[in-house]
Amino acid sequence: MTGFKNFILRGNLIELAVAFIMATAFAAVVTTFTAIVLDLIGKIGGTPNFSKYTPGGVHVGAFITALITFLIIATVVYFFVVTPYTKAKERWFPSPEPGTPEDVKLLQEIRDVLIAQQGGAAATVTPPTQPGA
Repeated sequence: MTGFKNFILRGNLIELAVAFIMATAFAAVVTTFTAIVLDLIGKIGGTPNFSKYTPGGVHVGAFITALITFLIIATVVYFFVVTPYTKAKERWFPSPEPGTPEDVKLLQEIRDVLIAQQGGAAATVTPPTQPGA
């Protein structure tokens, strides 16, 4: 029972479930928006569904419809999901400033002090030997 409890309470599982539910709801919005844009393109071009379009007998209409649908979905996802997420992430969780992290600076200071104590000569470090080697 403990293993099952640990599995259920794992943070990633809950986040994944919430993301799946939100994606399903968002998919309906994007699908509807895509249908509206295709209808608008159809009003301009004369046909909202290019699936029956066959110039010279080659059935390219389904590909054109799929391509336009993909571009619309990619645009919606980028401008309404990726861009706001990136801006919110930078606002509330800013990236650390470039430079040397504090722990590395401290280690460098310790190194410099040890070198100064040894008379300024760079110390050579020998790796520890492993038993049985």
